[in-house]
Amino acid sequence: MKKKFLMIAMFVAMLAIYAVPVFALPAPPTTLDVGLESIKSTGLGQTDLRTGIGGIIKVALSFLGVIAIVIVLIGGFKYMTAGGKDEKTKDAKNWIISGIIGIAIILSAYAITTFVVEKLVGATGGTLAD
Repeated sequence: MKKKFLMIAMFVAMLAIYAVPVFALPAPPTTLDVGLESIKSTGLGQTDLRTGIGGIIKVALSFLGVIAIVIVLIGGFKYMTAGGKDEKTKDAKNWIISGIIGIAIILSAYAITTFVVEKLVGATGGTLAD
């Protein structure tokens, strides 16, 4: 019985100790502060989000284009060093064809992305920053 009473008393005391800071909370602010002022002070870009995302996509597609060109160059190197062997030249031609298909896909994705971003920004009243 003493143990139960002691445990309940300790529990109530802990509740009382931890409940005091809850009552001391300040009143909620009258204006909603979502941190926009602190973001402006960081000096980061102030461009439109859609334009920023479009720029990121363009950079990624440019990087993929470089990779596709490197694949074509590797195929050309393999073709030049094949020594006339049918198996090696066939492998080199596959590398070149794969690289050209990759370049075609990347160029079409770039064109589609540019079109969509321009239309999206224009329809919502924004301006493109190049």
